Amino acid sequence: MTDRSEVNGRLSPTGLDLAALRSYLDRARPGLVCGELSGELIQGGKSNLTYTVTDGESTWVVRRPPLGHVLSTAHDMSREFRVISALVGTRVPVPKTIALCDNPDVIGAPFYVMEYVHGTVYRTAVETAALGRERAYDLSLSVMDVMADLHSVDPAAIGLSDFGRPDGYLERQVRRWRTQLEKSTSRELPGVAELHAGLAAHVPAASGVAIVHGDYRLDNMIVDARDQIVAVLDWEMATLGDPLADLGLSLVYWGLWLDPVGGGLFGKPPEPGSLPTPDELAARYARRRSVGDLGWYLAYGYFKIAVILEGIYYRHQAGQTLGAGFDQVGAMVPLLVARGVESLRTAGLSVGGS
Repeated sequence: MTDRSEVNGRLSPTGLDLAALRSYLDRARPGLVCGELSGELIQGGKSNLTYTVTDGESTWVVRRPPLGHVLSTAHDMSREFRVISALVGTRVPVPKTIALCDNPDVIGAPFYVMEYVHGTVYRTAVETAALGRERAYDLSLSVMDVMADLHSVDPAAIGLSDFGRPDGYLERQVRRWRTQLEKSTSRELPGVAELHAGLAAHVPAASGVAIVHGDYRLDNMIVDARDQIVAVLDWEMATLGDPLADLGLSLVYWGLWLDPVGGGLFGKPPEPGSLPTPDELAARYARRRSVGDLGWYLAYGYFKIAVILEGIYYRHQAGQTLGAGFDQVGAMVPLLVARGVESLRTAGLSVGGS
């Protein structure tokens, strides 16, 4: 699928009708746009589609769900818009929001518009290596500091007391991702049923209640020239829940960055010792908030990432993805499942009744 298509005789990024967007913004935010819009897809995202849009003077970012197969409980633009809007003014850096459109008739799907934040998104170890060891190491630790800031925000104080149902959060997450898998796969995945059964059988008592991001990792952040995290992005899975689910998932992502499976999504791994280990990151977080036994949460992280990537692979096979970098996604899923099973066993938890 190409990144651009013709809409009403005009070339626009696929999935974003620029003329329709301009018409909507003129109604919703009169005077915001001063000229004809141009835009392009931001490469690198694997789920929701993200575009930069400019009128030649100002630049904004537009987010919409993926094309084609969209799961009923995923890609909720209004939830993402709400949590970002609520976090503005807290210690958690987020872009300022501009407009939310729930009407799918405007561009073919709900979408929202937010400010463009200048900076760098570090997607590979090669990119962080350009910072030098000390700067890259310090930036990595600050990822945990911002997570601790997020988990320390009082949801009620920013109008998010009803943003989720924390009671039973972990049980629902395990069920939810099994359901998502059933709707987004057309192949056998050895070990996934055993991994799900092991997770369901050993759900821990919640460690607390916090705003959880749901996909917290370095490449979902914008970093400025001073190596400060100036925006946390991609809040589509945010809710109220157990903060250790966020931490476990983030540590799994970090481990995959340092030691990619199946070629990985993040390119060549960094030089040994050039970035903190997952254990060092967990220790950094523990300076601010309590951390218990993370074994179950790590296994859950592998399961969740496997299901997400299987859904992306499913859309890719159907020709419904935009951009590059999807070739190895399908091959990674069985390897992630195997690591999840290993995490449960390492924690002394039975797998699939075994």
